[in-house]
Amino acid sequence: MSTTQSFPALLEGFFTTRLMQQRRASPHTISSYRDSFSLLLHYAKKKLGKAPSQLAFQQIDAPLIAAFLNEMETARGISARSRNLRLTAIRAFFRFAAFEVPDHAAQIQRVLAIPNQRFIRNQVGFLNRSEVDALLAAPDANTWSGRRDHALLLLAVQCGLRVSELTSIQRGAVVLGTGAHIRVLGKGRKERVIPLTKQTVVVLKAWFREIPDQGEAIVFPSARGNALSADGVQYLLTKHVDAAAISCPLLQTRRITPHMLRHTNAMEMLQAGMDRSVIALWLGHESVETTQIYLDANMEMKEQALAKTAPPEGKPGRFRPDDRLMKFLKDL
Repeated sequence: MSTTQSFPALLEGFFTTRLMQQRRASPHTISSYRDSFSLLLHYAKKKLGKAPSQLAFQQIDAPLIAAFLNEMETARGISARSRNLRLTAIRAFFRFAAFEVPDHAAQIQRVLAIPNQRFIRNQVGFLNRSEVDALLAAPDANTWSGRRDHALLLLAVQCGLRVSELTSIQRGAVVLGTGAHIRVLGKGRKERVIPLTKQTVVVLKAWFREIPDQGEAIVFPSARGNALSADGVQYLLTKHVDAAAISCPLLQTRRITPHMLRHTNAMEMLQAGMDRSVIALWLGHESVETTQIYLDANMEMKEQALAKTAPPEGKPGRFRPDDRLMKFLKDL
């Protein structure tokens, strides 16, 4: 391919050829990468005074991208994790460009050399059993939306689904007879099968009477019949958390996200003694090591381990104030 290929053609080829045809990337990945480049192109237009369709590849260089990432953090207040996700999309494009426009290898290498920003990894948040019970009891069973939300929240907690997996479930992917289970297409287009509990089956059978009896019907539709958006799931979750907080005040001080329900499922399996490899398969993790975050956050297991150990004997020392100069140096 000619190295004089325009930047717009390169970017279109990246999405259509590399992501959609070759990698068969998920809709979630495509939309995330699309959003990253939309923001980058708006920034380039502001700085260079050119419409995106008029940009040349060499103008999208390392200094411009570094400045863009910096503005995302300072002006928009995005986290380091979000900044790194934007950079991941940009790197993927430039790795594609390395084969398409090799004459720009030096520029491409400088972009690929932009480092990720380090950040503090907070321990995962999850709900305890009393909080889960309060949340599941919050939706109004006398309304259509309340029955939908109860079924959605129950399935989210029982199966540990990602939001994108939860909102895209179709009726044909759910088996409620013998060997009840749900088929989920997760990250990397990896399909996994998750068994359903008897209680979840009962709730879903009742809910299925209220949605179209078609294999392609969305299990948890919006009021208009479309799939719920991620924002829609967060909205309904926040609404029910506020209602549940009346009977469970601990929820008042916490920000509950849909992903926290996934963490809750993982923590319950871990506390039940399930092997990490099984939890990784259940959640669709690429590596068993990813499941380590739940061990790190499980204070109950740490306390049980502490109770089994023989603590070293210690005795309190006598306080002696530091020398004034040494105290000054220590306080610097």
